[in-house]
Amino acid sequence: MAEEAGGSGFNIHPMEQFKVTPLFGGDTVHWFTPTNATLWLLLTVAAASALMLMGSRSRALVPTRAQSMAEATYGFVHKMVTDITGKEGAKYFPYIMTLFLFVLCSNLLSLIPTSFAPTSHIAVTAVLALAVFISVTVIGFVKHGAHFLNLFWVASAPTVALRIVLAVIEVISYFVRPLSHSVRLAGNLMAGHAVLKVFAGFAGALGLVAVVPIFAIVAIYGLEVMVAVIQAYVFAILTCVYLNDALHPGH
Repeated sequence: MAEEAGGSGFNIHPMEQFKVTPLFGGDTVHWFTPTNATLWLLLTVAAASALMLMGSRSRALVPTRAQSMAEATYGFVHKMVTDITGKEGAKYFPYIMTLFLFVLCSNLLSLIPTSFAPTSHIAVTAVLALAVFISVTVIGFVKHGAHFLNLFWVASAPTVALRIVLAVIEVISYFVRPLSHSVRLAGNLMAGHAVLKVFAGFAGALGLVAVVPIFAIVAIYGLEVMVAVIQAYVFAILTCVYLNDALHPGH
């Protein structure tokens, strides 16, 4: 039975695409080993840098496509930051812009066939989420001192006992933020890429009669492009919400 299954062409391994492997052969990965993850992280940084550098190079009155894309991205993120955090949060716009571009470019580049998806790995998204968590916490205590703890105290609750219960819930939800922030991004990217791999495996196994899997691949690929953009937006907007809590604590 194993031989028949092996010869049927239905040996689909959707999780192999997430394996971190050395770029120059071998099976052992050390902390200093260049891997496929290293390559695609560098390409992500290069793509984000190229978009903004090429878009801001000419500064023409009649913008080029690159300039239009860069200006639209800049304006979109800047409006999001100021709408959520107010003028006080505008100084942190470069950081949020960098996060948005990094996640967006990584998500979109991972849709290239045979590419690697860094943001499908919790090791990458957890670092981004922890950086946000630590940054906003430090900002909150630096700007407000002990008054930052008002974020956890629901003064509008009718009784002290209820306020204590709500404070415990608020503290737990606060420290869960980096987990939910990172898992949401990695989980969505991993699930979408795994589904694409499964349907691609069915299409390859069925050969000339693979009409349904091919149409499914096209539909799912279009959905994944939308997910790539939406997840970058969600990651950035959650960062803005957390920053707003640090700038304006209290209920």
